[in-house]
Amino acid sequence: MSQLVDRTITVLRSEHAALADLVRTLTDDQLATTSGAADWTVAQALSHLGSGAEIGRAPIARAAGETVAAEDNQTIWARWDASAPRAQAENFLEYNGRWLETVEALTPEQRSSLTVDLGFLPEPVPLVTALGMRLSEVANHSWDVRVALDPNAGVNADSAAVLVDLLTGPVGFMLSFLAKPAELANPVSVAVPGAGLVIDDAVTVVSDLESPSATFNGPAEAFVRLVSGRLKAPYDNGVTVEGNVTLDDLRRVFPGF
Repeated sequence: MSQLVDRTITVLRSEHAALADLVRTLTDDQLATTSGAADWTVAQALSHLGSGAEIGRAPIARAAGETVAAEDNQTIWARWDASAPRAQAENFLEYNGRWLETVEALTPEQRSSLTVDLGFLPEPVPLVTALGMRLSEVANHSWDVRVALDPNAGVNADSAAVLVDLLTGPVGFMLSFLAKPAELANPVSVAVPGAGLVIDDAVTVVSDLESPSATFNGPAEAFVRLVSGRLKAPYDNGVTVEGNVTLDDLRRVFPGF
């Protein structure tokens, strides 16, 4: 599991570097452009990532022994929401950078043994779970930013590969919040890049799948966007599904966030 922790931190650093390079070039008009998340502008998507970094850093730092002053999440969100678009973008760079510095400084022992109380789950979770949840946010919302400027953008391929592995274990529980299995009348098992998707009374991603009833024809990044509700026209890039379920069926199962 420690290897998965290291891989997750590595791709999160790559995500930040790529997004930071882009953010530093954005004009005011581009910051005001609608992002891949239709309810948000590019600046608001960056604000969401930045406030998430500010909120999410505190429990990890506390778990590692740092004293961090408590601040109500609502207060943090209100401060970010009240900021001008340019400030939202610049503050994202600052706070996401701090989050990364905190997790990159964790020792090998901490990376393998730390548990984190995120505050909204029933109990503290292993560090890999907290990191995986953050990667899901960062990878998908980074795509929201980039696709506003490049309609052919995809989720970072390395991030997508790590997310598929995370969905088979440490963050698989998120599927219970993201998916609506009742949208399908019959069970299906779908071969997806690097894993299998099983939909019956629940939705699970498994590392191995024998005799799938359908095949998802597309890259891992497209599967990640399917799970987050982002594999929609015109951004489906020729992805198809063959077998006893259609791509539209799967999109109903994963309506997005």
